[in-house]
Amino acid sequence: MRKRLEIISLILVMAASLLAIHVYITFFTPASRDSSVKLIYVQKGTSFRVVASNLEKAGVVKDSDSLVWAASLLGAYKKIKAGEYELMATMTPMEVLEILIKGRVKRHLVTIPEGYNVREVALVMGAAGLADPDEFVKRSSDARLVASLGLEGETLEGYLFPDTYEFTRGMGTDEMIARMVEKFKAVYFPDFSEQAKKDGLSMRKVLTLASIIEKETGAPEERPLISAVFRNRLKKGIKLQSDPTVIYGIKGFDGNLTKAHLVAKTPYNTYAIYGLPPGPIANPGRESIAAALNPAKEEFLYFVSRNDGTHFFSKSLKEHNNAVNRFQRAAKNMEKG
Repeated sequence: MRKRLEIISLILVMAASLLAIHVYITFFTPASRDSSVKLIYVQKGTSFRVVASNLEKAGVVKDSDSLVWAASLLGAYKKIKAGEYELMATMTPMEVLEILIKGRVKRHLVTIPEGYNVREVALVMGAAGLADPDEFVKRSSDARLVASLGLEGETLEGYLFPDTYEFTRGMGTDEMIARMVEKFKAVYFPDFSEQAKKDGLSMRKVLTLASIIEKETGAPEERPLISAVFRNRLKKGIKLQSDPTVIYGIKGFDGNLTKAHLVAKTPYNTYAIYGLPPGPIANPGRESIAAALNPAKEEFLYFVSRNDGTHFFSKSLKEHNNAVNRFQRAAKNMEKG
């Protein structure tokens, strides 16, 4: 009897040892020494067994059945989060499970440059693989979405604030758009909004002017001067005559601005209309918004390119015409030389 008990005890010890070894291998042994990163995308609603199978196919784990067993044992079977993950075969199954359970998804940094319009923002998001460009434009042009975000206008042009964002694959288009709008609001309120009220300007008008300033110059120090020109013209009832506004109103613009474009009657042709166009023509940054509200104290009414990224500013048409002739001749000489 005693001998039988000893044999049973030995069997139990061996079984426990084997179980311990199996548990250790299942939980704490990496699949291989391959340290290359594997991108694994877990779709919402996908069963853990399918996820485990995909992990095995990618070489992240050795055996999907063992991972399923481990997840069941830990009660983690239904706790994994959807999203895109960066995983390696050098990780232990426990590390892989922890990453999936805590939702440590891959984060994509996306930079939206100042002065990009909605379509250009959409292309950036598309290039990053985070959104379909056409869907992004469509959602940004949905008046109901605009209203739900507490904004005025038919599109979100002007409200998608230029910045570097951290997005994850699988986020909805509306969610990413809302993030950009939230950033805009954080910048605009309360400082700019209070100043705009004092000046009797609506947020939409401020952004429209700021967007034109943004597109007219790439030299930061010129923004208050550009603002002064347009603010002075608005006060005097002079047409803004801004090329970027004309271009914005041309569908399928091919890069060649012609005289025909300048006389065409479109809502955005500031050679043909007085005052500001119907809305922003791009998404301005903080400095252009500040410039729109804080124009330089100058009486300039005109400016012309110096052909070096900066502009020459004039107070009279005669002075402006002389400057145009001078810099146009300079440009022709540069082309010849």
